[in-house]
Amino acid sequence: MLMKKSGLSLKILFWIVLALFCSVKAQDYDSPETPATPPPEIEHCDGIFVSYLFQGREKEYPFVKNVSAQAWSFKAMATVLNTGSRELKSWKIFIGFQHNELLVSADGAVVVGGDDFPVRVGNNGTVLAGYPQADLKTAIDTAADYTQMQVQINLRGTQFGVSAKSTPMPRTIRLVNDGYKCPAATRKGGYMYVCCRKDPKYKEKIIKTKFFPRQYGDLHFTYDVIRAYDNKYLAQVTIDNNHPLGRLDQWNLTWEWMRNEFINTMRGAYTHKKDPSDCIYGPQGQYYRDFDFSSVMNCQKKPVIADLPPELQNDDNVGRLPYCCKNGALLPKTMNETKARAIFQLEVFKLPPDMNRTALTPPQNWKIEGLLNPTYKCGPPVRVDPTEFPDPSGIDATTSAVASWQVTCNMTRPKPKQAKCCVSYSAYYTDAAIPCNTCACGCDEDAHCDKNASPLLLPSDALLVPFANRTAKALAFAGIKHRTVPKKLPCPDNCGVSINWHIDSDYKNGWTARITLFNWENFAFPDWYTAIQMKKAFPGFERAYSFNATKLANANNTIFMQGLLGLNYLVGEVNGTHPDSDPRVPGKQQTVISFTKKHTPGINVVQGDGFPSKVFFNGEECALPTQLPKRSGSHRSSVAMIPPVLVAVITFLLMTVVA
Repeated sequence: MLMKKSGLSLKILFWIVLALFCSVKAQDYDSPETPATPPPEIEHCDGIFVSYLFQGREKEYPFVKNVSAQAWSFKAMATVLNTGSRELKSWKIFIGFQHNELLVSADGAVVVGGDDFPVRVGNNGTVLAGYPQADLKTAIDTAADYTQMQVQINLRGTQFGVSAKSTPMPRTIRLVNDGYKCPAATRKGGYMYVCCRKDPKYKEKIIKTKFFPRQYGDLHFTYDVIRAYDNKYLAQVTIDNNHPLGRLDQWNLTWEWMRNEFINTMRGAYTHKKDPSDCIYGPQGQYYRDFDFSSVMNCQKKPVIADLPPELQNDDNVGRLPYCCKNGALLPKTMNETKARAIFQLEVFKLPPDMNRTALTPPQNWKIEGLLNPTYKCGPPVRVDPTEFPDPSGIDATTSAVASWQVTCNMTRPKPKQAKCCVSYSAYYTDAAIPCNTCACGCDEDAHCDKNASPLLLPSDALLVPFANRTAKALAFAGIKHRTVPKKLPCPDNCGVSINWHIDSDYKNGWTARITLFNWENFAFPDWYTAIQMKKAFPGFERAYSFNATKLANANNTIFMQGLLGLNYLVGEVNGTHPDSDPRVPGKQQTVISFTKKHTPGINVVQGDGFPSKVFFNGEECALPTQLPKRSGSHRSSVAMIPPVLVAVITFLLMTVVA
């Protein structure tokens, strides 16, 4: 009887929602079709029912004849309904937009990744997370209270490349929470739905917690409220770097206040802008009429927060916090565990209607960036059990935070032509070096060079000079080799850091390579590191002669390398000896690496096994060339019978003498 009533309630709700939709006239030439009857799946869905309803669109200015360039404003509604028997914590859905959509607003949700509206979501789609209603309870626990079981997200945006009579819909929709499995979405005109059920193969860790269990991504934040008052609270933010290759230099953290909060004071960090006018002329000034805003740290809705320099670590006013004040350096634990964490505190003032000590709301849309570091994509804050701290008095006891939230972030691979570093290849068996890819780190829109052409092969010595000084060498080299040169030359790689991987020798029992780091920026990289992933050659790694190298077998066969003591500072680019005539000189570090073939039978160094599958610099994945050096018929190793370790030692000594 209860099941019949529950199914009847769901059907009635569905009809009411459809009636409301139909009463709103879409501003499109053709109103989208809506299903005449509720889909039977909603009655048989014992999980999470996700739907997308296209509500209409209108042509936007400017009006153009080109259909692909014409902009349309659109409205849609996404609905997430818990029809199962288990509460859904921190819901997240994926909408596979495919018409170059620009999402302008999403009432009832935030875009995962901390991107600001408007945000481009077309072609690749986007993930939305719940805010302010992040959890969806069951009908059993709420007596079918749909305000607690369901959330509706009103979407507004702009789309391109659709004809006037079509009904543009996403490719798919689905729930992306762990432990759920979604079939292909069903579409009926302008309506799309899917029922996602618990995956029977998913082994959920049984952790008895009041709130959501803690997650550990590549990097995560913990937002702990450690003191609470009616109109303000003291929060502590902890940043933990968990990835063995993750790193941030001079990090800048930003988030978005959702309830008109403002930061009064901070310890262990600061905001880049201190302007009280946002408070004085905003709702903060209207409520706190007698408040002196002249000393307020920040009144921005989206503050930009940075770490303090080491000189202020023992300052009584802004310092004296563990793990603070490292000038924004967040290293991996593989280098220094004490520098893999950062902490700062802030005093936050609230506004009505949140004027009681239990009305606590964390900021949303977290985003963190570094100088030349990986790009992190962060999820929404998730309520977790209060963090426990050692008692400050030193006794054997713990104190708990008033409330805690966790934000989990993961590193993303750079998109094509959006890397921050690049790799070039060269080898002993050819005199042609493969330079970094064209526009590997981006190109200006108004560039007069060819952004899509393959880079010109170079003589090896050309890798030592800036790109502006390589053109003459590249053209002369092409003339000598009788290679065709395009009329429109390729663009530069535009990378601040480049890495050359050179095959130095290849023998019966082993082989050697040389890796060289070039810093083309005008600033230095202290405590730098690089890492290479070798698929077949990893088991044969022996040693690096000028770097401190470690094998990380649990990190996809990665060799982690950093500078030796006193050599861990990669200086920036400087003027040549004669600045008027000599090219600028990059900062440079290099080492020879030896490998044995004892543990890698059948390895073919020249055909690709001797080249890395991935290269990282300070955590950022570098763009690799699309081709390998080709063997020249006249090039043969003149020391084919000399043991590889001896060759490596000789090469190292020659490098030392030259330096």
